[in-house]
Amino acid sequence: MAHSWLKVLSFLIAAGASLAGQNSPPELGGAFRNPEKAGWIFVHLEGTPQAIGYQHGYLLTPEIEDAKRAIELSVTHDVKHDWSTLRDVAERYFWPKVPEEYQQEIEGIAQGLKSHGSKLDTLDLVAMNAYMEFSYYYGESEKKQARGVAASVGDHCSAFVATGSYTKDGRIVIGHNNWSDYLSGSRWKMIFDIVPARGHHLIMDGVPGLIHSADDFGINDAGIMITETTIGNFHGFNRNGVPEFARARKAMQYSESIDDFAHLMEQGNNGGYANTWLVGDRKTNEIARLELGLKNVTLERTSDGYYVGSNFPINPKLIAEETDFPINDPNTPNLVRKRRWDQLMAENKGKIDVQTGKKFETDHYDVITKEIDPNERTICGHIDRSPRGMKGWQDPYGPAGAVEAKVADSAMAEKMSFVAGAGKPCGVEFHAREFLAKHKEFAWQAPALEDLKANPWIVVSAAARP
Repeated sequence: MAHSWLKVLSFLIAAGASLAGQNSPPELGGAFRNPEKAGWIFVHLEGTPQAIGYQHGYLLTPEIEDAKRAIELSVTHDVKHDWSTLRDVAERYFWPKVPEEYQQEIEGIAQGLKSHGSKLDTLDLVAMNAYMEFSYYYGESEKKQARGVAASVGDHCSAFVATGSYTKDGRIVIGHNNWSDYLSGSRWKMIFDIVPARGHHLIMDGVPGLIHSADDFGINDAGIMITETTIGNFHGFNRNGVPEFARARKAMQYSESIDDFAHLMEQGNNGGYANTWLVGDRKTNEIARLELGLKNVTLERTSDGYYVGSNFPINPKLIAEETDFPINDPNTPNLVRKRRWDQLMAENKGKIDVQTGKKFETDHYDVITKEIDPNERTICGHIDRSPRGMKGWQDPYGPAGAVEAKVADSAMAEKMSFVAGAGKPCGVEFHAREFLAKHKEFAWQAPALEDLKANPWIVVSAAARP
């Protein structure tokens, strides 16, 4: 019966039918979801933490169950522990440190799921939200020898923020593409428009079931524009700290300035999913780069310049104490991407706008070969393509790379809006069945590996009804 109801629910949603009628639960309030468009699903949530959570679980039950299957397959393979063990870690180390507001929201998601017969519970959702922090937990707690856990954590994303003389109108432009394994990355298809009872209205991309963006691209109505890239080869974790997913959501919801953002991210820092954050304040036209290690934190800011991210560490002390990054190898892919970023910024100084940002985030120029050749060294990453013996290839070949991209300028941010390209907006598609037929070593991904299509960029805006 529950499975049949999920099919009916999906049909109603796809048809754009309203779920806020007489028979809908009162917690649904003014919440709604739009039919999928260009690979994105837009959902509007509003109210108390419990209400926002219930609406999330109620409106996205099939997508949350699908995301859980993909995340479980991905993370359990990476850390070599089963889902039951990860639930135990989540209950012991993550859940108690989650602020009450977000505990209520997560419990609300579980209640919304339960209303449609889902068996997922609160601990499943906590483990899903923290899935990128488990490698940090195991790497530190078991001295990087936890049943095969790698010494360094996988890298994600290429991002920029620019202002002043670098942009066309002198105001802020920000952009980001999300690198991920395709198992979880193909589920990064949500646009969350959230109006909480406390804090600021926010709009962000995300994954069904997660209360944070997870690749951390978002805008709030106080004028704060946020993104990040992971610090490459980082290690360190504080089991008594606040999970990164809770701090990231809180900072996006409550920040009114760059100082607010830095404070909220540093407060209770557990070292999980360590990032270099790129932030803009459209009210002051100032941008900042917050390199947030566990021991070493560096905040830089400017009103005329740019910051870029491609998983390279910056502070020499952080590099020495908290990473195994090959900083002396200029051909390591993350540093090759940095050189391309600096090249693009110099070539486009004074011309950067949303359209330019879209070109940046889908760039396939390899600085080493001086060719258009999408691979791990290009800003738009394609690890699924054969390395062909390229020097400097660091990560294992496999189904991973850029899975979506977003760009906004200050004018769009004022309207709580940005442009978004789902799947492969660069145009180079990934076909799961074809890939698996050629690469039997990835057969373990077959139950959940999906195609990534070349979707067009679209404008997404807060409170956009069908």
